[in-house]
Amino acid sequence: MENQKLIVRVATADDTHYAETITTEMEESAKARGTGIAKRSPAYLEQKMKEGKAVIATTQDGTWVGFCYIEAWEHEKYVANSGLIVAPAFRKTGVATEIKKKIFKLSREKYPAAKIFGLTTGLAVMKINSDLGYEPVTYSELTTDEEFWKGCQSCVNYEILMSKGRKNCMCTAMLFDPAEAEAKIKAAELAKAEAQAAKQPEPVHADHEGVTHRHREFKGNQKLFERWLRFKQFVLLKSFRKKEAASVDPSQKRRSLLGIFFW
Repeated sequence: MENQKLIVRVATADDTHYAETITTEMEESAKARGTGIAKRSPAYLEQKMKEGKAVIATTQDGTWVGFCYIEAWEHEKYVANSGLIVAPAFRKTGVATEIKKKIFKLSREKYPAAKIFGLTTGLAVMKINSDLGYEPVTYSELTTDEEFWKGCQSCVNYEILMSKGRKNCMCTAMLFDPAEAEAKIKAAELAKAEAQAAKQPEPVHADHEGVTHRHREFKGNQKLFERWLRFKQFVLLKSFRKKEAASVDPSQKRRSLLGIFFW
């Protein structure tokens, strides 16, 4: 099976014939693991496919491989990538990771401002979510939409969830917050820019006589700028001043030089 080329793409209305196979596998997988995937009807999955809110994986000859779909809650404030399932023959091939990446990208495109969350007991899914930018959170940070929590009724751990007031259960809650992700990216870019600026050497300039000087920043320091101009004038007029030196009293000469910097 590993040698077959797998196709991971957005599902369409042409894929609705896979719906019953997918829901059956979801139910069997939940029983085998002893945990629940929110039970959905074939008609529900068909609607997701028609709306372009699902990702499906198949072989080139059309054999079903895997599936996942998008659900939105609280007026699209929250989004869940639900029902991730892979056919037994194709597990541990990396296709689950590709499906998660595709459905995550699709969710970001359709709901760019929404927080994307998930509940899972699978370590592999937690690892995939973490790589995508999800972080573990408390249940209180998830949607409060009753319709979402009704989906947990088909799970064998539903009584545990309710006994804890929906504040905790066997699943780990993970959340991707686009606002926080953007803030982290900007902070990282700023830190990188500051680090690069700190590493860059101070520019060196040569005057007309080949003498090198460190570049000086005069912005916001008018007095320093004026002194620097006077110094440049002194250098340029140095030859002229030498001619006058013989006729100038030594004490007067010192006062003249000091005056350049402290007018």
